[in-house]
Amino acid sequence: MSASPLPLIAQTWDRLRRPVWLYDPHTSRGVYANPPALALWGGETLEELLGRDFSVLSPAVKVRTDRLVALTADGGEVSERWTFYPKGQPVTVQASISAFRLDDGREVLLFEASPTEVDAGERRAVEALRHTSAVITLFDRVGGRLFANPAAYAAYGSDDVEFAARFVDLSEGEAMFAAAVAGQCMAGVYRVVAGDRRCWHHMDARPVFDPVTGVAGVLLNEQNVTARVEAEMARSAAEQKAAMSDARQQFLTDMSHELRTPLNAVIGFSGLLVEAGLEASRTDQARRIHAAGQDLLTVVNRMIAQPDAEAAGFGDQTDETVIGTGVAPETDAVVPGLRVLYVDDNLSNRTLVRAMLATQGIACETADDGARGVDAAAAGDWDLILMDIQMPVMDGVTATRHIRALDGQVGAVPIIALTANTLDQQVRGYFEAGMDDLIAKPVDMIELLTKVAQWADGGRQAMVGRESATG
Repeated sequence: MSASPLPLIAQTWDRLRRPVWLYDPHTSRGVYANPPALALWGGETLEELLGRDFSVLSPAVKVRTDRLVALTADGGEVSERWTFYPKGQPVTVQASISAFRLDDGREVLLFEASPTEVDAGERRAVEALRHTSAVITLFDRVGGRLFANPAAYAAYGSDDVEFAARFVDLSEGEAMFAAAVAGQCMAGVYRVVAGDRRCWHHMDARPVFDPVTGVAGVLLNEQNVTARVEAEMARSAAEQKAAMSDARQQFLTDMSHELRTPLNAVIGFSGLLVEAGLEASRTDQARRIHAAGQDLLTVVNRMIAQPDAEAAGFGDQTDETVIGTGVAPETDAVVPGLRVLYVDDNLSNRTLVRAMLATQGIACETADDGARGVDAAAAGDWDLILMDIQMPVMDGVTATRHIRALDGQVGAVPIIALTANTLDQQVRGYFEAGMDDLIAKPVDMIELLTKVAQWADGGRQAMVGRESATG
């Protein structure tokens, strides 16, 4: 203590019987201790005691010390019970703490203590209260704070924050406090203002009596559950987003099927009538019907494609996105004598496609659901299968998987999806199931004939090559 900044009053403290010491909260070291304080702390010498490093503090003690600095900064004095652990042994004292300015200008904490006998259970309860992470506050009947543990001080600071003022919604706090004052135990999760942050706390308020005055009050127990609440909110938002996405997908699927299916008949049959060699006036009428159907199809395609593109996070679809990995083999012309199986539950669609194929001499047999389509595929010698998607009994994707599981060449026959359901996610599923290509409804006659010829001819050439190789 050479070149000591201590005042002359330290000489008076040396003669006192009660422990007195000075603690510097900024350096976490002692500055002075009189002989009773040296004995209380179990110091061998004053130099040894002042050389101890108290910087490793529990969170509760750190918060409690910061609180003392704040409360005594303007000349205030705090009287409270402290339990210290010199050399690992607990010592409980009733201490008066105030700020003290040294001769060198530093402001430290002055502790004036008197030993007190405390029941073991009470001592443990007090220490548990001080070190718990639970925010515990005792209020009087009008909402004023009577006591706050270190966790409460860390959450709300040294200001005397009234009960209801902690709540983001004051009316919620007022209602909970009124119920507790009336004798009810209230609990729930609420949004609170803790310092400069807004958090979610589980609040438990219940009526109690102040152990000092005996006056009825309210004990508030809080736990910060922000992480749990935000995780639950994120999970709920994700589930809601997924549900909305599923609902939108189902809506688009239904709209695509319900609008494009009748348009398929309108555009397809009107196109056939245009080429049927009717008298001029009738041909003109058919051409007008066909053009109107095409215009309506453009509107439908835009309506359905736009939400799908926005949901997927990209803009205009390209041919690669819609057609997938299917690349039709090249061919010079329609191959005569082809045998095609067309699976579709809609009679108009079946009639239309058969009529289109018949213009090029292509034989087409039909099945009206996926299950019958699988049976027909297994029993026949087909060059190509056209497969609708949305059908009763068995859908087209499932039927395709069954056909691909068949042995031999029947399981390898080219399969083209012919459907109004052409959203990107749906198309990817078609190719994953084993389909080779896609034709969107309403059916364009030129696209239909071209792809049928290309895939059927390519399939024949592949089979001939395999037979030559094995022969």
